[in-house]
Amino acid sequence: MASPPVKDFPLFPLPLVLLPTEVVPLHIFEERYKTMISLCLDERREFGIMWLADDGLKEVGCAAQIAEVLERAPDGRMNILVRGSTPFRLVERQEDLVYPAGTIEFLQDGAADVESGVGKEARERYADLLEHITDERPDSAALAELSAYEMAASIEMESQLKQGLLELRSEQERLSLLARLFKDGMKRLELAEKIAERARVNGKVSFQ
Repeated sequence: MASPPVKDFPLFPLPLVLLPTEVVPLHIFEERYKTMISLCLDERREFGIMWLADDGLKEVGCAAQIAEVLERAPDGRMNILVRGSTPFRLVERQEDLVYPAGTIEFLQDGAADVESGVGKEARERYADLLEHITDERPDSAALAELSAYEMAASIEMESQLKQGLLELRSEQERLSLLARLFKDGMKRLELAEKIAERARVNGKVSFQ
């Protein structure tokens, strides 16, 4: 599902994928983006971050809210924190502004269809992963409230996987994907630890 088109939406192509709820730092130094971010600050507007991948610009991105200006230099350069809000699709590029912009449509999920088993599996695997890494397991009540985006935003993920998550229009599909990814992540961690232990004991590594 999509909203009515929005024109003149500021765009920021970057070599990263932003997810809803995710917070990332940005360094703003190019003139066109200094102008764009200043406008967004003055008008309390969002802008869109789109993944500029090796094979080109992806058409689905995420709107970003400026959460905080960390530093602002006299020449307009800025260090800011942005928070992802809503996925969108680029309908048409616009070339009539001093910064990149376009006509976009905000994307919405379809009807709620999350099965309790799917969400429980994803959240349990997420908790297993965090506990393995930090020795602390998330509180069960807080864990139950986490969305797929919130879980994914809190860990390191490859851009391709994040983009795939961003493009899914079903929370159930997102949770199913994360359950598989978290399960695979645990296996890789356990294998890496097993290999490291074998190498420490006898200096030899076996992949069996």
